Amino acid sequence: MGINETLGQYSELLMLSAAFVYLVAFVAFAWDMAVSSKTLRAVDARAAAAAAANRPEARVPAMVGGAAGSGERPLNPARTGPDGLVQAAAASREDDLRYTAVRRRAARIGVALTTVAFVIHAAAVVTRGIAATRVPWGNMYEFATTGALLVAGVFLATLIRRDLRFLGTFVVGLVLIMLCAATISFRTPVAQLIPALQSYWLVIHVSVAVFSSALFTLSFSMSVLQLLQSRREAAIAAGRSPRLSTFLGRVPSALTLENVSYRINAVGFVFWTFTLMAGAIWAESAWGRYWGWDPKEVWTFIIWVVYAGYLHARATRGWTGTRAAWLSIVGYLCVIVNFTVVNTVINGLHSYSGV
Repeated sequence: MGINETLGQYSELLMLSAAFVYLVAFVAFAWDMAVSSKTLRAVDARAAAAAAANRPEARVPAMVGGAAGSGERPLNPARTGPDGLVQAAAASREDDLRYTAVRRRAARIGVALTTVAFVIHAAAVVTRGIAATRVPWGNMYEFATTGALLVAGVFLATLIRRDLRFLGTFVVGLVLIMLCAATISFRTPVAQLIPALQSYWLVIHVSVAVFSSALFTLSFSMSVLQLLQSRREAAIAAGRSPRLSTFLGRVPSALTLENVSYRINAVGFVFWTFTLMAGAIWAESAWGRYWGWDPKEVWTFIIWVVYAGYLHARATRGWTGTRAAWLSIVGYLCVIVNFTVVNTVINGLHSYSGV
């Protein structure tokens, strides 16, 4: 079957429309983070004053990232020790990611707009595949747009059970960056696949790689917020006025962010392991060898090693807190290098992106 260029143009128009709606959703999520600035500043000011007066029982509720009237349970000060006040407070917050009765209109608008953008985005990806009469991830433009779709999809799926709306600005922002990069730098007309990609392994290998990358994107956002929240909690514990108190007042504790990020990375690592294995099997089918030290193969393995080290260090070596967060961030930076630099700068057998 031939290429439907008209449908391909409609796909690009839908992609631009989705990007616009994502942009409005990004503004809504940012508005949600800033709308209660006066209240959150007041909470942190009282917490700092209580810390200076050596009254730890008064500073615990703000220290874990809660806002006044949010329905969050304060910590029993009898359970905290002199060396672990912030950690103990965070550990007691089992309901950090549960929905409360507090109405957050801006956040609800952001979720609604993200859902609308996701539907338009999905229509753009599907029409791209129909126009090309194949799965729509045969080049960097298609990989980026499909990856952005899965990032938004995973985010919306997690919102069904957990209140991760505080990630809205980060996740939707990353989706916008991916769509802009695809449209500006990686735009590729609808075309047939090159012979090396005409295999059912394309569906298996690339789809799993895109899904695991989406999970790593979500955990990366949490790791960045974990570092910021950790500094805020330390500042409040020391009796100082924390920076970014308005923004981070809506964010769960650093320990909660770390635990959720660890679980997401664990799932992503399983899928990335399958990506590495499927790629080796596909390489043997296409080129007659399982491993040839191609740059793309090497960087896929480097990513696997980094995330394996992260999971091992945190589970068995006690690497928690900021060290675990930085290692998770390094792993995601390797994913970015693998997608951008390796595909566009370094020559290899995988340099078929059409850029």
